[in-house]
Amino acid sequence: MTREFIVYACPTGAIAAQLATYFQRSLTECGSNAAHGYMPHCTLTGFFHDELEAAPIYLKALDDALNQARSPQPNPAIAITALTFQPAFHFLKLESDWVLRLMEDFRDRARSDTRVDALRLKDWLHLSLAYEFPAEQYVQLQRLAAEVVDPRSPAGWELRFYERHGDRSWTCYKTWAL
Repeated sequence: MTREFIVYACPTGAIAAQLATYFQRSLTECGSNAAHGYMPHCTLTGFFHDELEAAPIYLKALDDALNQARSPQPNPAIAITALTFQPAFHFLKLESDWVLRLMEDFRDRARSDTRVDALRLKDWLHLSLAYEFPAEQYVQLQRLAAEVVDPRSPAGWELRFYERHGDRSWTCYKTWAL
């Protein structure tokens, strides 16, 4: 039976606390939008499918790639460069050539004969705040994000390997501090 896996970078520190406040308040004030279906994250791979028994292959590949990339590792590992508002999508713009190279190394190391689909790396780094929301909520969501989320706040990051279950619940198999 195949499982659905993904690799995310998730914020920690002050920015994570601000995002938690933003998501709770946006849910209370505006109701759910598509971003509420996920934890705050930057997607590093698309979803991919493999057997549960293959998970250690991916964990080792991430371990090895991260150990190789540690020197030199920038600080911060991922930079927040802007709080951006488009008509149907609000997000934090992120930059990290280092993380992009790390994920290329992961892809090259993660060899599984049972994986159903290719590892698709993401090259547009961002953290979604709101999307698939009614147009009339644009101004309120924009105001709330600008009030609560300061893109200049200190941000730590964790690399996380997740399985998403059919009921949309999640299992995090391992976390690495970046």
